[in-house]
Amino acid sequence: MLKRDILRRKDDFTSIYKKGRSVGERYVVLFYKKNSLGYNRTAFLASKKVGNSVERNRARRLMKENYRFLRDDIRSGHDLIFIARKTISGRKAGEVGKSMINALSRAKLYKKQEAKR
Repeated sequence: MLKRDILRRKDDFTSIYKKGRSVGERYVVLFYKKNSLGYNRTAFLASKKVGNSVERNRARRLMKENYRFLRDDIRSGHDLIFIARKTISGRKAGEVGKSMINALSRAKLYKKQEAKR
């Protein structure tokens, strides 16, 4: 991921939480909002509810790795925040990936969903 693709500023997070929309899935929650840029900016979060630092870092790594495979199939021009739920602990990458795809599909941000129709 390029530096420009990462959400960092507190103002951006606040704006997404207040003005954006959210979709909850089994292992992740997706907050999203349209941006004026031609590309997506993303953040991956895991609160202390997820577990100790090892489990939180693993949860973030799983989400980042799945995003790496999915990013070409996601509509451009959005700010995305993926938040790990408690249930993500001990899950395999495939399970987390399916949860992310479901969240993106419900938010109508996943392009491959249209091709299946």
